[in-house]
Amino acid sequence: MHPTAHPRPSSPNTLSLAAQLLAVLLLGLMAGFFATYSANVNLATLELDGPTYAQVQSAFNRNVRHAGFFVCFFGPVPLGLLALAMAWSERPSAWWRLLALTVLAYALGIVLFTREVNLPLNHLTESWTAANLPPDWADVRDAWNRANLWRSGLSLALFVGGLCTLVLRLQRPSPPKKPRP
Repeated sequence: MHPTAHPRPSSPNTLSLAAQLLAVLLLGLMAGFFATYSANVNLATLELDGPTYAQVQSAFNRNVRHAGFFVCFFGPVPLGLLALAMAWSERPSAWWRLLALTVLAYALGIVLFTREVNLPLNHLTESWTAANLPPDWADVRDAWNRANLWRSGLSLALFVGGLCTLVLRLQRPSPPKKPRP
């Protein structure tokens, strides 16, 4: 590049692809987070007595509230929407429609589901004291574990869907086949 030349600004397509890549990366991080929790932490909590479970689960719930988790958890939605908006002209393409479906499914099946199911259970367990556990504490634990398992499975499916959007978007169109004589 000539020393006085200015770099070309990124095209909307490049920025759209970058947003899509970041959204898919965050989908993968969340799928890993939920899966690790379901495959390890949830199983370990099954071995705890009620007072210990209440203390441990409350500590996990409090300690996950930080900026890094916030970005990873909520990031796929705005990044996915940004990628879609910047590539609006490509909305008839399969990758665009699949990404729109993935973002919608994440917003409803992960974010909204967490707000409506996991967070109320978190607030419930955080209200317990070790000396005064409700008699159904194990049922609450099991409900939380089932809800997290749901998020694990859906997050994995959405990550795979996100990867498919990238493959579809980056595929080169096949040249038209020549008719046989």
